[in-house]
Amino acid sequence: MTIGVLHIDLMIPGARSLKDKRRVLKSLKERLRNRFNCSVAETEYQDLWGRARLSAAVVSAESRHANEQLNEIVRYVSLDRAAVMADYRIEML
Repeated sequence: MTIGVLHIDLMIPGARSLKDKRRVLKSLKERLRNRFNCSVAETEYQDLWGRARLSAAVVSAESRHANEQLNEIVRYVSLDRAAVMADYRIEML
């Protein structure tokens, strides 16, 4: 069994308040959960308007499958218009 963890740093240029930021992140987290059946949470920069870190986790029998799924999540997030991906990191446990 493999657990894959993805950390994505995001910039949210349209956010003028924490409420704006939360709206963008809530939508993105729900879409990721529904599309990829993964666990997602905001893990850093909760008090900054224009910056966020989301972490996603998947569990798979094979590390290759977990890595492919996390890379698909990266591609999906990179196409989001409300948040700009600044960086990401994948870990396999």
